[in-house]
Amino acid sequence: MRAMQRRFAVLFVFIGSLALLAPGVFAVELAPGAPQTYVVRPGDTLWGIAGRFLRDPWRWSEVWRANPGVENPNLIYPGDVLELVMIDGRPVIGRADGRGGPRVVKLSPQVRSEAISAPVPIIRIGSIAPFLTQPYVADSDDIKRAFYVVGFPDEHIVAGVNDEIYVRKIRSSDVTQFQVLRPGDPLRDPDTNELLGYEAAFVANAALERTGDPAKLRVTRMEREVAIGDRVIPAAAEQPLVDFLPRPAPAQMRGRILSVMNGVSQIGQFDVVIINRGSRDGLEPGHVFEVFVGGEKARDQVRAGIANNDWLMESPFSSEFWLGRDYDFKGWRADEPSRDASFPLNPGYRRDKAEYVKPFERAGVLMVFRVFDRVSFGLILNTSRALQVGDWIAAPPS
Repeated sequence: MRAMQRRFAVLFVFIGSLALLAPGVFAVELAPGAPQTYVVRPGDTLWGIAGRFLRDPWRWSEVWRANPGVENPNLIYPGDVLELVMIDGRPVIGRADGRGGPRVVKLSPQVRSEAISAPVPIIRIGSIAPFLTQPYVADSDDIKRAFYVVGFPDEHIVAGVNDEIYVRKIRSSDVTQFQVLRPGDPLRDPDTNELLGYEAAFVANAALERTGDPAKLRVTRMEREVAIGDRVIPAAAEQPLVDFLPRPAPAQMRGRILSVMNGVSQIGQFDVVIINRGSRDGLEPGHVFEVFVGGEKARDQVRAGIANNDWLMESPFSSEFWLGRDYDFKGWRADEPSRDASFPLNPGYRRDKAEYVKPFERAGVLMVFRVFDRVSFGLILNTSRALQVGDWIAAPPS
């Protein structure tokens, strides 16, 4: 009985020790030199502010203490004073005044109280602004059913700003603003080969002038000239990016980078990419992934004989001198010296294990900002090396 009591006592102490260690083990780590207070300035972004305080900015939602009684307590405005405090050994960040009332803006030589209507954005809107209202990814069925440019009133080959275009079968005037898209390459899942959609290049904006078949539209803005066959869809409303907090993507989720916008070959900071995960996978704007490079095969130069450094130690009378190490006999090579030879004269050798697989290395951080059914747009927030299409993404460790 006493032995059992001692075992229970030891178990209780062990569990108690884990409870004491847990806050330290799983605590959010502060960034080196994290400030005790910070005054939010015009031009700041939530991601940049989070990076001042935290080593992993996407864990901001775990430490942010929203002010009660404020209409949207997660919004941060220029002039807010953010304060870092420790509660039960854990970092907590909140507004220093805790009131959430009108912000004070100092204008020398006068001082006045003024409510600032524009909150701090999550990320720099300029990097992604074109992708908020221009779809760029079209579902395969939608793009087939979309209206399309069939011709021009003035026998033009292409159309530019203020030119008129004919579009098939717009019979309603409920929508008057349209976007012109040019379907591009298909987006396929690199692992399953599933067709996820089509990368659609933005061509122009156009306004409806007359319904019918064909309807007549006028080009109001363009990035490239409108051509016959371009698709026409209703213009999307701008989507704000101030209503979510950066947070880790769903645990254990992995994916791949399918494409990078703007025609670059290597992906760097603030480039916009398309990934093969979307709303059907549970993704939402604000989800953060880590980007990894590696996993591909590379040549083992030592086993391949390129980087052998002991060839002088081998005798010319040994097979290793001529064939190298790790070669396996794979049979006789046919058709040598000629196809008409009665017997193949040359043996076939192949070096064994002349490749290795590069380990995965963390190389960047990506945040999703616009989600479709099967794909999403993400912004590369930082990188430690050049990224490429096909690189892997994974949810950060929680």
